[in-house]
Amino acid sequence: MTHVEFVDQTLRDGQQSLWGMRIRAGMAAAVAEDIDRTGFRTVDVTGSSMFECMMRYSREDPWEGLDMWRRWMPNARLRAGSRDNCIAKFGLTPDSLMDLWVQTLVRHGIQSFWIYDCLYNMEQMRRLCQTVHDAGAEVVPAIMFGISPVHTDEWFAARVREMVSWGIASSIYVEDAPGILSPERGATLIPALVEAAGDVPLELHCHNTIGVAPLNYLTGLRSGVKILHTASRPLANGPSLPSTEAMVENLRWLGHDHGLDTSRLDPVATHFARVAAQEGWATGTPNEFSTFAYKHQLPGGMTGTLKAQLAQYGMEDRLTEVLEEVVRVREELGHPISATPFSQLMGIQSVLNIVTGDRYSMVPDEVIIYTLGHLGEPPAPIDPDVRDRVLSSSRAQEYLNWQPPQPSLKELRVQFGDERMSDEELLSRYLVPAEDFEATQAAGRVKPTYTFRDSAASMQLLEQALQMRRPSYVRVRRGDVDLTLRRHQTG
Repeated sequence: MTHVEFVDQTLRDGQQSLWGMRIRAGMAAAVAEDIDRTGFRTVDVTGSSMFECMMRYSREDPWEGLDMWRRWMPNARLRAGSRDNCIAKFGLTPDSLMDLWVQTLVRHGIQSFWIYDCLYNMEQMRRLCQTVHDAGAEVVPAIMFGISPVHTDEWFAARVREMVSWGIASSIYVEDAPGILSPERGATLIPALVEAAGDVPLELHCHNTIGVAPLNYLTGLRSGVKILHTASRPLANGPSLPSTEAMVENLRWLGHDHGLDTSRLDPVATHFARVAAQEGWATGTPNEFSTFAYKHQLPGGMTGTLKAQLAQYGMEDRLTEVLEEVVRVREELGHPISATPFSQLMGIQSVLNIVTGDRYSMVPDEVIIYTLGHLGEPPAPIDPDVRDRVLSSSRAQEYLNWQPPQPSLKELRVQFGDERMSDEELLSRYLVPAEDFEATQAAGRVKPTYTFRDSAASMQLLEQALQMRRPSYVRVRRGDVDLTLRRHQTG
């Protein structure tokens, strides 16, 4: 019997994949204790993109929201994720601010970080992992999976061996963001990574985009993996991860132990299903198998973003054409792994190529910066004709002698308006435009609760009934609730 541990992704990647990071802090209030006491190894709760969305769309202070979650889940090891060279934006963040990001999150209760770089700039990754270690948090460097002639099993295994050689990794995180790790490839890749990691455990984080993630988890178990990433059923499957409920059942039939208090899974699932229904948000359902996904390799969330971008031009019917262009663009740009920021950069460039009808006539600054090598070395050489086209524009000429700036924190505080501003304010102002930060501040304190409209309606009916003149009884029926209050008879 193998003891298997779980990393809960309900509040982070589950809602990121299905709800576009629109969760609000109070939405977790009713079930935070259940999540806290289920027995997860780690609860992944945030990242810089989530901070950005909470301010931009929900007008909630993410630091205050994170503090709430920390209070509500006092027993859980809380985790955040980060690229090694950027927070939120697609470009580059100064090292001074990257370090401050880690240190400030630790002060707010984050105890574990997974750190990734889709171009595998290993020295940059090692630098931030050391910052995490020095701040007293758990270091979990990441392997981001992708398919190309470059990314062989041995190529990935070599990166794992280098990560382990740093001597500070608590585990190695293996993510298949597009959900394209086939069972056949998993049967060779996963054992190679386990062997390369030696005594350092592997965590499997596979999105269930085309329905094969649970099979890869079972391959992982046979290969010696003992840590799986899952989400509560309403926030699992589709572009998200396998459900905790299904994986626990699989473990039962395979004779493995997990130590989770499964009585706490259903209240969490019921709660978030109600949240989704009230907000009009999706719940996860298994997708049909798609061979095309192995070609374009885009995560499910990015595919939804492409649909929205095409809708702006009245071109929703051209999604397949754009996805076919993604295949071509990714090859031309040197086969970068399809996760943030490269899934976005390849998707946006493909939309521009299709909308304009003139490939690479419009190129985002971030693609120029990537082509110049500032984000790291591409896995394979960029197509020479595409490189020439990208760098021939007048905008590209402005970047030819550009070097990423490395301002100090004092300089950044002056840049954002006040050298006395707090660390939290500096980071928040960096993450979003000034108008979003100011609007968030004007919105006031984060609401620590979430109210279901059906519950509010029931209470309103009850209050109205009790205001009547001496009712003998009040009966409220709503859904599964049937409540009767009778007046006490005296004498």
